Amino acid sequence: MAVPPDLADPPDLQVDFEQVFTAHFTEIHRYIARRLSDDVADDLAAEVFLAACRGGYDAARGGVRPWLYGIATHLIARHRRAEIRKWKALSRTAERAEHDPEDAVLTRVTADRLTGKLAGALAGLNRGDRDVLLLSALCDLSHAEVAAALGIPAGTVASRLHRARKQLRKALGDVNPLEETHG
Repeated sequence: MAVPPDLADPPDLQVDFEQVFTAHFTEIHRYIARRLSDDVADDLAAEVFLAACRGGYDAARGGVRPWLYGIATHLIARHRRAEIRKWKALSRTAERAEHDPEDAVLTRVTADRLTGKLAGALAGLNRGDRDVLLLSALCDLSHAEVAAALGIPAGTVASRLHRARKQLRKALGDVNPLEETHG
């Protein structure tokens, strides 16, 4: 099994901080923005790297990238109530929009009609399942990287991801928007 590049020669964050920042800031910012908002992402991404600069990186736990995602996920947890309110509001807004005749055509043509259900389903997931799902889906992290980011076993990642996907499928009425034809 090959050693991931960021584990082959683990950085000394006191010396290589600028390199780590340059390599990972954009993706960490994007992850936070997708979970919360651009406004919050600016501040939280800065907090992630401030926390990283203060130390705590342990190469034995995994790569720098999952470690940074773990810090970001923990900071997002502080903003959890706002995130839940956002998903619930989006769910209510999308449901109202479906009844608007002008939007009805658009919602039939695109997968946007599933936004409200999806947002409601995401809000309904427990925190651990939602974190695993969003790290996997939004950041394209492997099971091992998600496990390292959250400090949980890879088997737990797999079971949480399976449970979250099952709940989302159920909430969406067993519809896979990627397999639907719009014609």
